[in-house]
Amino acid sequence: MDHRLLEIIACPLCHGKLSYDKENFELICKLDRLAFPVRDGIPVLLENESRALPSEENK
Repeated sequence: MDHRLLEIIACPLCHGKLSYDKENFELICKLDRLAFPVRDGIPVLLENESRALPSEENK
């Protein structure tokens, strides 16, 4: 994930900052506790494509 993209991209729900999980190829919103997939280098920022993070996985 491009470092510059992470500076400008935001969660589509709360507009908060996202962090990149390299291991799982996901963008993480800590505020909403959601993980958005990154497919072929393209962030999929759709609520219905996200997954809820369990409390122990909240990075």
